[in-house]
Amino acid sequence: MREKDININRVDWITVMIYFVLVMIGWFNIYAAVYDGQVDKSIFDTSINSGIQLVWIGTAIAIIIVIMAADYRLFENLAIPIYLVMLVLLLLTPFIGKEVNGQILTIGFGSFRIQPGEFAKFATALALAKFMERPTFDLSKTKYQLQAFGVLLLPIILIILQPDTGTAMVYFSMLIMFYREGLPQKYYVLGIGIIAIALLALGIENNLYLAGAIVVIVVILILMGKKTPQQIIGFSVIGLGLIAFTYSLDFVVSKLPEHQQNRIMVLFNPDLDPLGVGWNVTQSKIAIGSGGLAGKGYLQGTQTKFDFVPEQHTDFIFCTLGEEFGWLGSFVVIALFVTLLTRLVFMAERQKNRFNRIYGYCVISILMFHFMINIAMTIGLFPVVGIPLPFFSYGGSSLWSFTILLFIFIKMDSARALQLGRMG
Repeated sequence: MREKDININRVDWITVMIYFVLVMIGWFNIYAAVYDGQVDKSIFDTSINSGIQLVWIGTAIAIIIVIMAADYRLFENLAIPIYLVMLVLLLLTPFIGKEVNGQILTIGFGSFRIQPGEFAKFATALALAKFMERPTFDLSKTKYQLQAFGVLLLPIILIILQPDTGTAMVYFSMLIMFYREGLPQKYYVLGIGIIAIALLALGIENNLYLAGAIVVIVVILILMGKKTPQQIIGFSVIGLGLIAFTYSLDFVVSKLPEHQQNRIMVLFNPDLDPLGVGWNVTQSKIAIGSGGLAGKGYLQGTQTKFDFVPEQHTDFIFCTLGEEFGWLGSFVVIALFVTLLTRLVFMAERQKNRFNRIYGYCVISILMFHFMINIAMTIGLFPVVGIPLPFFSYGGSSLWSFTILLFIFIKMDSARALQLGRMG
């Protein structure tokens, strides 16, 4: 380990500070989520979740030290081996993993277990950066698009087989990085259109109305100005494809596990089953709303104390913050996340080589997706898909994977003065 590889002065301490502030706020909120006001247990007690989380925070700090002490080139050199190891672990998970709530997500020995789907995020980010760093790599060309999508889709397919739809969705967030690196806009327009049609198809009971609307739009597009026969055929094919998509979506949704179908139904009709399927989201919104401007005070949340919100220390940790610290507390945490993401964009753009920049945008994409979707889940704007809030939610795999993801980039950034320019 050479002295020039460890440049403390070049470490982005603003990002490091935000990380630790979020981790500590999350730790205190985990304690609030398990505190019932009756049993006097310390926040350090390892028999409850806050004490266990503190152990994980300690090990996360050890991980940070190892990453920051490593040679900055290590992550680039080992990008493909790390990716392949994670693919093997994902492949083995359904066979040797432990089943929880109908999903086989974790593997390990005894009480020590990890979730490969979480760690595969930084592995996929490294692999994409390695594949795409070549000066000849051009995302405007089909050959390179297929290569990049292949690297991205392999872990997605293996995770869906577990099945873990929520985690698989996270990987698609890296399409933000694809956009930064030059993937043509037409793919994003098409994707947004398909998502819009899908939401309408799920929200409208009679697909005939949607099919009729698509036909009207296609006819208007054909009648606007002069169109070649090829363009008319193209519009017609697209219209027929969208109509077929609206009807096939019903079939696809019908094949999903019942709990996932219910979550989609609740998204479009929150009052459908407030005492059953919609219980989590309903109680979460009550908790956040009851916090008002400044909240009820730390450890004073009634929704929290009486366990009205299931999984409040993991996926629904944000509602604990909203109830006890109110709008002001929620605003501070959201502002911290926005500042972190903004800082990471600044760091990504100042990188001297393409590998670091690509990896940086993968980090941004993953953290932003988790942040936005988790909060959207707790306030009923997105189906409950099991997405933790980064650095906040309870769980070793979650905290460690986010820590590794972030600090690999911080290490890359701290060593940028030593790197050769390969911006591409």
